[in-house]
Amino acid sequence: MGRVFVAGSINMDVVATADRHPRIGETVAGRQVLYFPGGKGANQAVAASRLGARTTLIGRLGKDSFGAELKGFLSEQGIDLGYVVETAEAHTGTAIITVAEADNTIVVVPGANALVGADDVSVVPMLAGDVAVSQFEIPLPAIAAFFRRARAAGAVTMLNPAPAQKMPGELLALVDILVLNETELGFLAGVELSESDAAARITDVARKLQAREDQTICVTLGNRGVLALDGCEEISVAGRVVKAVDTTGAGDCFVGALAAQLADGAALRDALAFANAAASISVQRMGAGPSMPTAAEVAEVL
Repeated sequence: MGRVFVAGSINMDVVATADRHPRIGETVAGRQVLYFPGGKGANQAVAASRLGARTTLIGRLGKDSFGAELKGFLSEQGIDLGYVVETAEAHTGTAIITVAEADNTIVVVPGANALVGADDVSVVPMLAGDVAVSQFEIPLPAIAAFFRRARAAGAVTMLNPAPAQKMPGELLALVDILVLNETELGFLAGVELSESDAAARITDVARKLQAREDQTICVTLGNRGVLALDGCEEISVAGRVVKAVDTTGAGDCFVGALAAQLADGAALRDALAFANAAASISVQRMGAGPSMPTAAEVAEVL
């Protein structure tokens, strides 16, 4: 079995729950404030580790109370934190999240995550069969250095380009598997996509975005399932109908689960179905990191 290496953000999520989201300039009464371990990198690492993959996280924390609490939580998940650096130069990354009607709005303050650089990822001991995962909550040059290191070692590179931002073609060319939702796909491809778009249109846009003929693009569609373009082959995974409580971290759960399955040698179609089931479990719980399921929980719903 290969290992999963995640280079990415580590945040404390400060979650306010309310009956509805405030309009611009409006104040609404909230129900409660909750604190959850989060950050896309940490979430994806937690998901992979809980699902049985040997997982290493690469990132930065501030030398503060949030950093200490996050390090304790991540260690309890069995994640290797040997490449997580504590820095006094910035505070631990923080996300301010409002949850209402099962949907969320998020403001992320990067803090120490913005200091992750090429030196943080250049010494990571990856091998053939490993999966290297990253997302857009750390600087893009660090991601490019991480993926160059991974490809030199024969590892598979997986990018979740969220939050969406433009990226150079050189970075996209380093990606073996791109995992994103339809909004992010539309942004990167420069076209408008919506929930009403047919599968054929989404697949066509994904095909135009492919940087290489052998590149895999996986488009997550929430309760409508997943579409994937694996080279020239098209794969579709049906959605799962569940009662969502908090969608924060659902995409991260999918990415971590997919990485864990591929590191274990699963075929892409099977890995996508597994990851889709894992994400459907995560949205039925509050919080990001703590909502990630175990392999036994996923097996019960497959």
